[in-house]
Amino acid sequence: MMMTMIPIYKTSLGELHQTDCLAMLKSLEPNLVDLAFADPNFNLKKEYTSNINDAIPSHDYIAWCKTWLDEMVRTLKPGGALFLWSLPKWNLPLGAYLGERLTFRHWIAVDIKYSLPISGRLYPSHYSLLYFIKGDKPAIFHPDRIPTPCCRHCGCELRDYGGYKNKMNPKGINLSDVWTDISPVRHAKYKKRDANALPLKLMDRIVNLACDPGGVVLDPFGGSGTTYVAAELNGCRWIGCDLDCSAIIERFGNLSADREHLAEIHANKNTLFTLADLKKRQVGGRPLSKNYRIAEINGACQCAEPHPEQPDMFSSF
Repeated sequence: MMMTMIPIYKTSLGELHQTDCLAMLKSLEPNLVDLAFADPNFNLKKEYTSNINDAIPSHDYIAWCKTWLDEMVRTLKPGGALFLWSLPKWNLPLGAYLGERLTFRHWIAVDIKYSLPISGRLYPSHYSLLYFIKGDKPAIFHPDRIPTPCCRHCGCELRDYGGYKNKMNPKGINLSDVWTDISPVRHAKYKKRDANALPLKLMDRIVNLACDPGGVVLDPFGGSGTTYVAAELNGCRWIGCDLDCSAIIERFGNLSADREHLAEIHANKNTLFTLADLKKRQVGGRPLSKNYRIAEINGACQCAEPHPEQPDMFSSF
């Protein structure tokens, strides 16, 4: 995948480079990657082990972002996807800039609250995830389906679907452009560095949405390596860099916790009800309505095949 640079770390699927993002991006061939994802520093005066200056004038920060965005666009295959993770403040001008080069698909609001007191303005409770493609339509688009929201105490649905239960897709409800089920990384088992780390659930969702196994994922801001872990464990090739790759290399030294976490993530998507919610209902004596197209086999909930007279066409749920 690389033209001249020598990686600091490699796996059977990926290459990691300890270098500046522009140096790596400029060494890549055009039309190379299926999915390009970027989570740059937000210019919030934070300290990083790489000692980058995270407090430059706003116009300089925007100009810098445009340089690496141009390179990311160049590396995309026709139909490839670019996701930009940032604060709304930055994604407003950067989204407008990308809109002149790519086709806008979605502004995804990812609701992640850190419960920090902020005075003088509305409490900021979401990150902005911009989704663009190169060309008129995506070459790959496989959004996950998610379980119906349920009470965390009793497992019952938070929304009454009334007479539509028999029309709901047993693989779950459609993914919207507001994601409320992504939690910040706080547990030491999953937090691989002192700075904020991207949740594995977030990157698993993005990778599976826009890249098939064997496809290429690009992330020029490695951070804690979550993008690369999601790509690796989903069978995608990947390429990335950071100015300090020590945390990423250490993480790849033992992926057992990430494998376990990803298995849990996969078990709780593309299904209408999670096993945890079904167990809560069972304990509380609240069985599912028989109108749902779901079968109980040996105590485990499994999706039933759609009835012949009722094809699986209810994508609005």
